[in-house]
Amino acid sequence: MITNIRNRFRISRSLFVIFSITASLIACGQTGGYTRPAVTDNYDVYKKQVKSDPVKKMLELKKLIPGIIYDLRYASVNNFMKRLMYPAGTNITFLRAPAANALSQVQVELNQKGLGLKIFDAYRPYSVTVKFWELVKDERYVANPSKGSGHNRGTTVDLTIINLQTKKELNMGTDFDNFSDSAHHGFTALPEDVLQNRILLKTTMEKYGFKPYNDEWWHYSFFDGKQYEILDIDFKKLKKAL
Repeated sequence: MITNIRNRFRISRSLFVIFSITASLIACGQTGGYTRPAVTDNYDVYKKQVKSDPVKKMLELKKLIPGIIYDLRYASVNNFMKRLMYPAGTNITFLRAPAANALSQVQVELNQKGLGLKIFDAYRPYSVTVKFWELVKDERYVANPSKGSGHNRGTTVDLTIINLQTKKELNMGTDFDNFSDSAHHGFTALPEDVLQNRILLKTTMEKYGFKPYNDEWWHYSFFDGKQYEILDIDFKKLKKAL
C-alpha cells in the first residue's frame, strides 16, 4: 500500500514537472522548436516606430528606383520550395529607407555601364520565415525564426544584374537559391566571365554599404540591420503608406 502511494506520488510529481516545463516554454513563446523573438506585427505600432525614427520607414523599391526589375520568386512557384510563399500576385517589395537609398545608388552606378538590378526578394514578413522553418528546419537554407532575419528587418535583398538592352541576367554561374558550393563567393572553379560578374555585383554593393553572405552570391545585407525591428506586416498594409 505504501509502495503504491509512493509510486503515485512520483508519477504526480513527474507530471507536474512536465506540465511546468511545458507551461514555461509556452510563456516564453517557444513553439515548433524555436523561441519567438520580439516582433512588430501591428501596423499602428510600426507607424509609431517610424514617427519616432524616420529612417525605419519601409520604401517600395520601384517607387524609389527607376528601371529596377522584379522577379519575386516567392510570389510564384519558381523557387526552391516549389510553392507560393507570398500571396499570389504580390508585385511590390520593400527595404528600410537607408538600405533602399543605398540600393538606388547601386542602380545609378550600374546604369552608367548599361546594366541594372533585378530583385528576387527583399522584405519578408516574419510569418513567412516561420513557414520556411516549418517546412525545412535547416539553417543552411532558411533563417531560424528565433533570430529573425535581415529580410524580416527590411535590410536584406536578394538580387542580380541585368543587361539593360537585352533585359537578360548576367551569368552568375548558378540560379538564385542554388545551395551548392558553386553559389559560394569563395568558389572559383567557374568561367572567368562568371567570376567577373560576381565581382562586379559584390564590389558595387559593398561600395554602398551592403555586406555579402558567403554562401549565396545573390544575398546582401545593409550594414546596420540589427537596429531595426523584426516586422510581420503584410505587403498590402505597407502599401497603404505609399
